Amino acid sequence: MATTPNNFLGLEGRFARYSTAKYAVLPIPYDSTTSFQVGTRNGPAAIVSASQQVEFFDEEVRGECFRAGIATLDPLLPNMAGPAAMHDEVFAAARRVVRDGKFPLALGGEHSITPGLVRAVAGRHKRLSVLQIDAHLDLRDSYEGTPYSHACAMRRVLELGATVVPVGIRNVSREEHRFLSRRGMEPVTARQCMMDDDWVDRVLRGLGHNVYVTIDIDGFDPAYAPGTGTPEPGGLDWYQVTGLLRLVAAERNVVGADIVEVVPIAGQAVTEFLAARLAYKLICYMERPA
Repeated sequence: MATTPNNFLGLEGRFARYSTAKYAVLPIPYDSTTSFQVGTRNGPAAIVSASQQVEFFDEEVRGECFRAGIATLDPLLPNMAGPAAMHDEVFAAARRVVRDGKFPLALGGEHSITPGLVRAVAGRHKRLSVLQIDAHLDLRDSYEGTPYSHACAMRRVLELGATVVPVGIRNVSREEHRFLSRRGMEPVTARQCMMDDDWVDRVLRGLGHNVYVTIDIDGFDPAYAPGTGTPEPGGLDWYQVTGLLRLVAAERNVVGADIVEVVPIAGQAVTEFLAARLAYKLICYMERPA
């Protein structure tokens, strides 16, 4: 009886072979520092499973972009020594992918995986900018006893020397507000994405040539992505996010990405299917830029 390979998109043969693939999907089922609803450890497997229902042909770019090769790596097992140790594990795994000349596309797991991924990509691509799609800034210096919390992810990224352009923000702590003022950072809020015609131009102006994309699924409005640990009302919609990604892929050099904070909900697969479509959309935008 024929079965679908248990990899991203259910690819077979040479299209899933790591040695020749352009893209490497790295599942990271990590869920240790989440501060509200748990379950992001189940996100990567759910996204990979949902991706097997995604059509190979993308109607927007009018092509079958899987032909560039998309390998799915074995899941990176959690290091239970703690968040700092897990950061090093993520860095080491991503560095291997980058050194092999592949585009790393990580599936989380919680947002604390992002600094290790950015650290690996920054080793090859200098003056890195990070496009952060998120409901939260994640700029706390420490949270619940660790500087490697998901609430600190972008603070650690800034310490790596990257610039960060946050988009879709709509819940900010006082500590983060003060940090923004000191650094002169101006995130593009979800309200501005709704009300201001120039918000996309603002994002593009903030990004340098080399861009890493990190997408916390709670950047979307919960109407589109209810399966997440920290849902926030008033978020972005599918066309706002994909429209931005297509422009960034066309006008910048996207060098790595992650999609994080998916918490599967029993009995429905809305969020993980959105994440799977989004991952493939990003690949298609890079293969066939506007």
